[in-house]
Amino acid sequence: MRYSISRGLFILGALMLLVVSPAAAADGEWVSLFDGKSLEGWERIGNEKSVWEVTDGAFSGSGPASMLVNTTGPYKNFRVRAELKISDGGNSGFYFRTTRRPGFMDGYEAQVDSTHTDPIRTGSLYGFCHVYKQLVKPDTWFTYEVECREDVWRGREMLRIKITVDGNELYEYMDFAKTYGPGHIAFQHHDPGSKVNVRKVEIMKLAD
Repeated sequence: MRYSISRGLFILGALMLLVVSPAAAADGEWVSLFDGKSLEGWERIGNEKSVWEVTDGAFSGSGPASMLVNTTGPYKNFRVRAELKISDGGNSGFYFRTTRRPGFMDGYEAQVDSTHTDPIRTGSLYGFCHVYKQLVKPDTWFTYEVECREDVWRGREMLRIKITVDGNELYEYMDFAKTYGPGHIAFQHHDPGSKVNVRKVEIMKLAD
């Protein structure tokens, strides 16, 4: 009996070592922020009538405007990627370096918009660098990746932000103001006429 208990504790300890939280992950390792089954590690901020739910391995946002914020972090230098789909006429945002309880103006926003009346489309860093060409059709899964890294360029501190859509790097924006500091990852649900779906979210911490 004593042998069985000891062996059980050993196995339990080994399994616990395999579970790596995003905050504890080593630099250069991709870590999932979404388990595909629940919204554990995420919190809705905003209108209580908005709906964030998990179906068929993806989570979706609909109803009144709100944000879904990841509770890990804050993150400073990192790469983050997600697989998303936006409805026809829909509008959403992939936020990074945002606050723990953000509004729409808190943090950087990688726009998610194929056919909304707002002409600023997917691939845009909203308010900083805009794309007006439709890169992704509505109701179509695509991969969004952002790299965010503090650096020094010609003696000036700045933040490099690379935006990539479906493996195509669109541009690198250099924010000398470093407008937003280290923060969290979040998704925006913009308005009742939209529906955004997300089926994978992963982050990789980069060295400071």
